[in-house]
Amino acid sequence: MSKADRQLMIELENVDKFFGSFQALKGVNLTVGKGEKVVVCGPSGSGKSTLIRCINRLEQHNNGKIVVNGHELTGAVKDIDAVRREVGMVFQSFNLFPHLTVIDNLMLAPKLVRKTPKAENRKKAMRLLERVKIPEQADKWPSQLSGGQQQRVAIARALCMNPEIILFDEPTSALDPEMISEVLDVMIDLAREGMTMICVSHEMGFARSVADNVVFMDEGEIVESGPPGTFFDNPKNDRTKLFLKQILSH
Repeated sequence: MSKADRQLMIELENVDKFFGSFQALKGVNLTVGKGEKVVVCGPSGSGKSTLIRCINRLEQHNNGKIVVNGHELTGAVKDIDAVRREVGMVFQSFNLFPHLTVIDNLMLAPKLVRKTPKAENRKKAMRLLERVKIPEQADKWPSQLSGGQQQRVAIARALCMNPEIILFDEPTSALDPEMISEVLDVMIDLAREGMTMICVSHEMGFARSVADNVVFMDEGEIVESGPPGTFFDNPKNDRTKLFLKQILSH
């Protein structure tokens, strides 16, 4: 696809974010086209999670411009609501409601936000549980599921709102090693189906096989980015080289 034909879904232009006197994001520029998969990596505290939380307006940026699927993130509530309807978010810690069954976790947002009829809502929720390969867990409580199963429920829940974009914030970092692949398999399926994705992750095998663009952040800045082949095999920046050496040697 030529740059002229590329439909931009996410645009960040000179974005700054402060927490008090600490600057978490420093002049960040990033674009993500429709159907593109971006993996963001970097050391702890480099601004990765802050970046995607600003895209979903869980954090408010201080300077610069963020546009998500044509909606600029300003102080206007309608813009934020419009963005959140189109952007799914999957967190590190699942964030399922413990007092609701698996299927009720999936049905809650469509019922409240989209006013979807119950029968239609349940049918769709079951279809999504089949998509993440755990339909048999529908009537269980989250506490009865493994970490990997809970994260797959969280992904299904994000899909219930028919998002145009999904943001993943280190979705496998809280999981035992044997559960990581079952979550990555679901994410790989989504990527192959053409979902626009930004994923904060240290799963470099996933980045190499799925990403269109790999972004390395350090100290609040995008230090380097590029397609996986170039990023992994021929990194330019010394900070990128050191990070890759450390993480790929584990």
